[in-house]
Amino acid sequence: MKEINFSAVPTPSYVVDERLLVKNLELLNYVQERTGAHILLAQKGFSMHALYPLVGKYLKGVTSSSLFEARLGYEEMGKEVHAYAPAYVDSEFDELMKYSDHLVFNSFDQWNRYKEKVQSASKHISCGIRVNPEYSEIEIPLYDPCYNNSRLGVTLDNFRPEELDGIEGLHFHTMCEQNSDTLERTIKVVDEKFGPYLKGMKWLNFGGGHHITRSDYDVETLVRCILYMKEKYNVQIYLEPGEAIALNTGYLVATVLDVVKNGMEIAILDTSAECHMPDVLAMPYRPNIIGAGQPGEYEHTYRLGGLTCLAGDIIGDYSFKQPLKNGDRLVFLDMAHYTMVKNHMFNGVNLPSIVSYNEEEGIKVIRTFGYEDYSGRLS
Repeated sequence: MKEINFSAVPTPSYVVDERLLVKNLELLNYVQERTGAHILLAQKGFSMHALYPLVGKYLKGVTSSSLFEARLGYEEMGKEVHAYAPAYVDSEFDELMKYSDHLVFNSFDQWNRYKEKVQSASKHISCGIRVNPEYSEIEIPLYDPCYNNSRLGVTLDNFRPEELDGIEGLHFHTMCEQNSDTLERTIKVVDEKFGPYLKGMKWLNFGGGHHITRSDYDVETLVRCILYMKEKYNVQIYLEPGEAIALNTGYLVATVLDVVKNGMEIAILDTSAECHMPDVLAMPYRPNIIGAGQPGEYEHTYRLGGLTCLAGDIIGDYSFKQPLKNGDRLVFLDMAHYTMVKNHMFNGVNLPSIVSYNEEEGIKVIRTFGYEDYSGRLS
């Protein structure tokens, strides 16, 4: 596979390799073909809509967490649009219905509030209830939908079977970057608690968090889980991975602006953990860099920091075979998901350009940003 010439892209920039994206999409489509499940792009993880036509060649549509995401998927991919939110906004609901094929409600009160509107809509919208099986294996509470006193989904104690008239499916989302063995254990709990209510329904949505395209992911166990629930209850199965679509498909290219010393050498980059890769601070995690190692692994160790005034705008400590100098480029790995969708312009720091690459067209700078993008969101 031909290497991307990262010296030819502006910095900072997100670069998505379409060849790697297709590789992920082909695996996801394999799961669809084996099982009949519909796999949807969760736009909260990856919303690079310039590539939606490519994604739409393989996946069945998108899932959305807001009006704007639903509209984006409707207009840019034009396939199935599913929506879920912890609560819907009254002033947005009529427009949301225009874009949506499925609407999942977080509570029976929400369902009852909008039931009449949905049922009198000019098109059929399939409605579901999100359930909380009160089982997950996520260690970080920030990402655990089943954490104590979670606001997400209806627990069995609060389930109202007498109010299911008009509901065609159930939805659960309990996973985050996990393998299919976790799904297999989760399915047993969902089946035990909510299986009786699936009889006669049309679909079951497994939600997201499935790391299907990770190298050690057990695809056959996923297939077995899908087929088990599909055949037991005669329902259509949906999955909503976001990260799995874009996993290991993108880069963030940055430039060294300065090197300072304070107990160790510190390289300041033209990017920012706070602004451009916020999960580095929120998860937290240390992204890999092409050609770099752990502190002390190579001769020259640096702390890499962003260019905002936030004291904690630190990406991590890395070692390099050669000393860093002004103008050097660093290429961060796995920067397609949860970056573009979460970045911001704190301190007035500009956003990275958005770039794609394929072998036919080479490097394509799809979008650059400027002052108007900053001033336009303020007043």
